[in-house]
Amino acid sequence: MMKNIKLLVILLLFLSACTENKTTNADFYGRIEREEISVVTKVPGKIEEFLVAEGEKVHKGDTIAILDIPEVDAKRAQAQGAIDAADAQYQMSRKGATDGQLKQLEAKVSGLKEQFDFARKSLDRLSNLLKDSLVSQQQYDEVYAKYQGAKNQYLAAQVEIEEVKNGARIEQQMMALGQRGRALGAMDEVAAAEKEKYLVAPQDMTIETVNLKVGELALPGYPIVSGYLPSTTYFRFTVSEDRMDSFSKDKEVQIRIPYKSNKTIRGKIVLIKALSSYANIATAYPDFDQQKTLFEIKILPLEREEMGELITQATVVVEP
Repeated sequence: MMKNIKLLVILLLFLSACTENKTTNADFYGRIEREEISVVTKVPGKIEEFLVAEGEKVHKGDTIAILDIPEVDAKRAQAQGAIDAADAQYQMSRKGATDGQLKQLEAKVSGLKEQFDFARKSLDRLSNLLKDSLVSQQQYDEVYAKYQGAKNQYLAAQVEIEEVKNGARIEQQMMALGQRGRALGAMDEVAAAEKEKYLVAPQDMTIETVNLKVGELALPGYPIVSGYLPSTTYFRFTVSEDRMDSFSKDKEVQIRIPYKSNKTIRGKIVLIKALSSYANIATAYPDFDQQKTLFEIKILPLEREEMGELITQATVVVEP
């Protein structure tokens, strides 16, 4: 009987030690985290070539992939045609008529001037005859009407040739310039689309996932590759409310990295907030009382050197 009691006591002590150790560890285990980033397309196109692979580190401005966008060449030809047409329209509005049209108008003005001079001479002769009562008033009025008609036609032809020599109206010239500006804007749009053929890294990053293969279609806004930003390394822990007395904002702590032979890193607590969901816990071995509030603790390393070499989602331990 005494032997059974001893065995029961030893078993209870063992279970108590395991439970205590598990709870203590659970409160202070966390993960290495980094901010994620995705590189997306702005215009649709097929993947022509990938210049990076998963796990590769790239720098800001490095080309990640090349897209095949045949529509760009077609739109460039359209825009160039619109520019050429607008330039021709503007030059025509400034120059006015062609040389042949100008010669025709000059001949027309010369002929109308001859008719006007003849009508004026005829009117002068009839004026003298009318004074001597050698012609009737009716005859004089008919010649006078012809004289006025010849005069008006001659003046109209003079105005017409002046307009031709000076070019089109200023409004027509401004309209041609406006069309040219719109065509240039279309060309700029084509140039911007052409740049999108080359997907570049927006920041220094580590490629974690390549979501498409060569030949597949990339739609606007689709994430071609995803990765982590090494410069944003931080440590995330989940702590139960009954252990929060060990943590406070701006407090400096020691972070131990088990897979790095328990290497320690100094860190600073920058954020403490309540978790809204049990699924968001960062502890590697969760065993919390669900009646208690859980808090997320974010710790930034004080020494940024070599932080980019740490493995994302690896387990770390905080020593407050």
